[in-house]
Amino acid sequence: MTASGGTTQVRKRRWSINLLVDNLFFVFSGAASVWLAWLVITASFGGGWSWLWLTLPFWAVLAYVALPRLHRILTSIYVPDYFIGRSRTADGLLGDPINLAVRGSQRQLESIMRAAGWTKADEITLLSSWRIIASTLTRRSYLEAPVSSLMLFGRQQDFAFQQEVANSPAKRHHVRFWRCPDNWLLPGGHRVDWLAAGTFDRSVGLSLFTFQITHKIDADIDKERDHIVQTMQTADPTVALDVIEDFSTGYHSRNGGGDEITTDGDLPIVDLNGIEMADSAAGQVQSEQIHAVQIPGTSDLEVPTLERPLPTIFGAFFGFFTAITTIISAIAFLTSSEVNSLLAGEKYTPAELVQLTEGVTIITLLILGLLALFQIALAFFVWIGHNWARIALLSVTALSIVVTAIGAAHGERISFSTNLIGVALDIFAMLALSSEKARAFARNRRA
Repeated sequence: MTASGGTTQVRKRRWSINLLVDNLFFVFSGAASVWLAWLVITASFGGGWSWLWLTLPFWAVLAYVALPRLHRILTSIYVPDYFIGRSRTADGLLGDPINLAVRGSQRQLESIMRAAGWTKADEITLLSSWRIIASTLTRRSYLEAPVSSLMLFGRQQDFAFQQEVANSPAKRHHVRFWRCPDNWLLPGGHRVDWLAAGTFDRSVGLSLFTFQITHKIDADIDKERDHIVQTMQTADPTVALDVIEDFSTGYHSRNGGGDEITTDGDLPIVDLNGIEMADSAAGQVQSEQIHAVQIPGTSDLEVPTLERPLPTIFGAFFGFFTAITTIISAIAFLTSSEVNSLLAGEKYTPAELVQLTEGVTIITLLILGLLALFQIALAFFVWIGHNWARIALLSVTALSIVVTAIGAAHGERISFSTNLIGVALDIFAMLALSSEKARAFARNRRA
């Protein structure tokens, strides 16, 4: 396909019906998350002092649900999606500057980093996340502590290396590496294999933009950049160095966590092609290429072809959960005193009352049973990766949220003692299923 043909195809995908529907759900779930934060905070203040503990869930919803989605919506409008010398956070905010480039293979890069005293960071998982929280609270060393994901070329870093300071995971040197796309050139025509962002974590605090718990970085990122280069050259004198002076203008700014950063704008290029790899060393470090596909309707989104993301897993689980709660609700409704008193209040003979009760029970169970089976089927197909099932489950969930919101507008109370938990689950499911990872997985499976 020609370049012009590829451009035409991308434009058509950008205006596809699927993308329009996804964007509508993306924005709707963002607005719903703000509404959820409002419901939680009003419940905390409306219940007296005994309910003030709800300010903690309010902070969690605001920091990890509402604000990230709002940033993602707004930054998709005003932040460019092409290379501008900055990484981006998962929320779309401008992240750490790209302050280092590398020529060489992955084996050479990982070998020199290890020889220079750096440790490869673990991937972010539930276990590694818990370990870094525990190590930070107990101030115990965690040499392989994961680093947060930053985006470049539409994907997160391929890997990261770090050096702890004073055996504390709160203070560390760290650098993220991204493999450059094939035949991609830096502005000015310079060809490199890797781009990197190196910063120094000085403490743990709250993000200025999302209020999430995060590492705070030192403002002088040039000092960290020079430290990385110096350790590589010390480890192997054959490491060559070029510097693109004034690659960007020197500037003061803030990263995605709101931390101040300053740089002179120079971009060092570390050349590792002179490093000779022994056969034994080359066999120890295997290539970790990520095979990705371009997702229709997304110009910069790439995902691993066989990985089922957590948002998809949560969405499928939500479908099964709602099916079970539907059956439980049906049983509770049919055995409730309100139903019995309603039927008993009419002028029926005992035989007619028994017959009517059995009829209502059978019809109700049949309807809700079919609805539960439908939800289970949707959950199954969402798990597999069918895009139509994801859209259908999003539609059902959005309808549930709208009905609840209309009821709240007419005076129905939403609280922990009524249906706030259910509303929260609906909104979390919408956020998960409308996320880029869930969208990419479903469209990738279709492709």
